[in-house]
Amino acid sequence: MTLTAVQPRTPRRVFVVGVGMTKFMKPGAENSRDYPDLAKEAGEKALADAQIPYSKVEQACVGYVYGDSTCGQRAIYHSLGLTGIPIINVNNNCSTGSTALFVAQQLIQGVADCVLALGFEVMMKGSLAVQFLHRTNPMDKHIEVLSNKCELFPQAIVPQLFGTAGREHMEKYGTKVEHFAKIGLKNHKHSVNNPYSQFQEEYSLDEVMTSKKVFDFLTLLQCCPTSDGAAAAVLASEEFVKKHNLQSKAVEILAQEMATDLPSSFEGKSIIKLVGFDISKEAARKCYEKSGLTPDDVDVIELHDCFSVNELLTYEALGLCPEGQGGKLVDRGDNTYGGKWVINPSGGLISKGHPLGATGLAQCAELCWQLRGEAGKRQVPGAKVALQHNLGLGGAVVVTLYKMGFPEAVRKGNSL
Repeated sequence: MTLTAVQPRTPRRVFVVGVGMTKFMKPGAENSRDYPDLAKEAGEKALADAQIPYSKVEQACVGYVYGDSTCGQRAIYHSLGLTGIPIINVNNNCSTGSTALFVAQQLIQGVADCVLALGFEVMMKGSLAVQFLHRTNPMDKHIEVLSNKCELFPQAIVPQLFGTAGREHMEKYGTKVEHFAKIGLKNHKHSVNNPYSQFQEEYSLDEVMTSKKVFDFLTLLQCCPTSDGAAAAVLASEEFVKKHNLQSKAVEILAQEMATDLPSSFEGKSIIKLVGFDISKEAARKCYEKSGLTPDDVDVIELHDCFSVNELLTYEALGLCPEGQGGKLVDRGDNTYGGKWVINPSGGLISKGHPLGATGLAQCAELCWQLRGEAGKRQVPGAKVALQHNLGLGGAVVVTLYKMGFPEAVRKGNSL
């Protein structure tokens, strides 16, 4: 008997056909809402944007970090519908929203034609804290590496991780404190034009640098806040897009890669590597390879600026500049309007806010609006290719490349 080699099946094209989000808010605010209400608003907006009813959705992937099991079901059942579809809950720390997107994308590639990716978070005020003290902390090995480098500050472990990585960058490459502060300045300036942003106030460089100190040189206006909010995206196959005449809304996911920690993360030689540099670099490399694109092809970027330090490190990990030259990129203005890329036009996590489960999907929404020409006053002129980077310590990173799937059908000039 002769065995015939089975040729690998080419994955189906995947499109984002609808996006929606809530305004991000300070936890405990007077007008704060519970997660079912937040999820309802984001989900209904995404479905309305896609111009399809919830009954067309075949599966749902729901991301949240803080909450009991099956919050995804509770969020969907009584707001969008009880249709009996599979609902998959995911939790990957700060990359939870893009993890929901990643799972939904794989479902479209294989078994479904229409999937909802939904993320939300209702957070406690103040800094993030360990929730379960009677079991192993999933970050214990990361903290161990940090403790071998310096004295620990238990009330500020996450800022200490990124602040120490920033110090390492300064010592190794000559980067200045001002370079990091300028990133906070830029992102607050961008957020002025984003109605969904938690903060919409512009600051001077001096105000950024002299705001309340969080850890070492990192000040409050260079750090993301805790936030409440939700965001959603409707993903569809090419067949579904054409059947429902959604070409004018369809943004194609050209490539998407998730990477988790590598041995280099724990070798102890570099805190920069510990906070996700190598995994971001690897996920980006695979996306460029899969899509045939390079950083020079990208116009607009939403990346994970949990701290100004991480934004600068990510410039280098994504290949926007050589390692060690993130400060020079900042000085050239290649991270804002008029420069080579516009990075975090939404205001980023620093100013837009960071409800952990929603962040990755809010990034997706912003980039879809940019590619569709619907970003209003913050529109990046002529944006054709977009890149998304969402990092969760512990760890996972998702990098995604987007472009309009049917450019001949794009409707320009729309606003939010």
